[in-house]
Amino acid sequence: MKLLHLDSSILGADSASRNLSAKIVSHFESKHPDVTVIARDLAADPALHLSATHLAIMHGVEINDAIINADIAKGNAYLEELFDADVLVIGTPMYNLSIPTSLKAWIDRIAIAGKTFQYTATGPEGLLKNKKVIIASTRGGVYSAGSPAAAVEHQESYLVGLLGFLGVTDVTIVRAEGLAFGPEVKAAALKQAAVQIAALEV
Repeated sequence: MKLLHLDSSILGADSASRNLSAKIVSHFESKHPDVTVIARDLAADPALHLSATHLAIMHGVEINDAIINADIAKGNAYLEELFDADVLVIGTPMYNLSIPTSLKAWIDRIAIAGKTFQYTATGPEGLLKNKKVIIASTRGGVYSAGSPAAAVEHQESYLVGLLGFLGVTDVTIVRAEGLAFGPEVKAAALKQAAVQIAALEV
């Protein structure tokens, strides 16, 4: 088994989403001692955001730009790691109602027509099959279904929709929210998430 572990929080060791994603990976390792883990810290080493130069090079135009060429090589590595992975663990906080830009930059490198999805006569078809994804989601507020702010939640819903578009439907969310509501609420939310992780069937 191969596991791809992505973290995107800018908070380093103080990050709740990193704490939860690490617990998820440890849970996998306890159940599958032979698992190979590839880790990507998207916040510490982010891809550049797509530019016209990126697209030109991707379409065969020769441009002598060492920085962009190196960044395209990083994107190619992202894609290879994704194809090789059986399991993805994605640690993501909510930033301004959505995902961190470093995670979006990763998505822009792996959501590629003809590689991870294709257009057909009946609509788009995801090409990533038989992969399992676990998302470690953290939020300062409360945005889950039924809450007053649920309509403006574009973090988990975006990731689940995007993964489904790519053909990945086996998605589990481990959520800790309300983390900005005080120490007691935060501790309770993280404890509940840890209990959920311990019960994951992997």
